[in-house]
Amino acid sequence: MTETDITLRPFEVGDTEALSHIWRAASERAHPFFTSRQLDHQQELVESVYLPKAETWVALRGAVPLGFIGLLPQPGGAVIGGLFVAPEAQGQGIDRMLVAHARKLKYRLSLEVYETNHAARGFYARLGFRETGRREVDDNGLPFPLLKLDL
Repeated sequence: MTETDITLRPFEVGDTEALSHIWRAASERAHPFFTSRQLDHQQELVESVYLPKAETWVALRGAVPLGFIGLLPQPGGAVIGGLFVAPEAQGQGIDRMLVAHARKLKYRLSLEVYETNHAARGFYARLGFRETGRREVDDNGLPFPLLKLDL
């Protein structure tokens, strides 16, 4: 299977359950420092706020969602609020495809990534993102440093 097997389309309400499962599985893998309870809370926000309110694009193979990217508008571009690919579909170029699509739509992109998420940091560096800032606590006030990256 190749990237040519993948299609992208805007989020639909019927995608919520599948994307929530993708978010959870990918988050457990990428963010092992979160407790199950913290992930439960974040998952509720993903379903009720982030997916429906962001400009979310879904990557599918046939009718099966494999990943998604959520974009939040900002002057001159967008913030990537989240990029998640199902663990079993990682390494197939889906993440690159989603970022390339976002760049075509918004041109300038920025995001925050957990400092300890070395795989994501390497991925974004390979795409040309550069570190432009840092916060010592995340959006929940937890002591998990975040790095701001810009492309």
